[in-house]
Amino acid sequence: MTEKIILGIDPGTQKMGFGAIKIVNNKPSLYKTLELNLTNIKDPHRKLREIYLKSKEQIDLIQPHQIAIEAPFYASNPQSLLKLGRAQGVAIAAVFSKNVTVTEYPPRKVKQSIVGRGDASKEQIAQMLKSLLSLKSISFNYDVSDALAVALCHFYNSNTLDLRNKSYTSWSSFIRDNPQRLISSQEGSKQ
Repeated sequence: MTEKIILGIDPGTQKMGFGAIKIVNNKPSLYKTLELNLTNIKDPHRKLREIYLKSKEQIDLIQPHQIAIEAPFYASNPQSLLKLGRAQGVAIAAVFSKNVTVTEYPPRKVKQSIVGRGDASKEQIAQMLKSLLSLKSISFNYDVSDALAVALCHFYNSNTLDLRNKSYTSWSSFIRDNPQRLISSQEGSKQ
């Protein structure tokens, strides 16, 4: 049985999401989540310190094999983009301090990987995560669902099929060799 843990991080200066998925035999499932609420910290440098320390703490606790982080998105306010970039930077510094690899994904890529559209809403992402991770309900906020989406995006993008070295004679042979690519009719009807 092969097993790995991927930690997704959705950086923020007010709230930050951590979402880990466990991959067992190439099938993802929910492993652990955390929302970091920074709204009570007014000093921007103390905020960055808290992001750094909590990121290191989560990496120690979860022991991920890989980490994925969402890139800051372009906002109309350059100050917001700068603050998000700083939050992402200290989170990445925490990852480097733990000697784990990190991959950055732009928000459109994450949405495309999860929902199939780069302009998907946070609600659509959360609902799709519910289906993809076989969750009965969603008991976390959008910062956490965004972090889980980043982790799942990394799983899908690092687990892409290399069809150049494989040939299939039918859909049956493809399905036999790639059962993790199937969505049951019951899961499909929930979407």
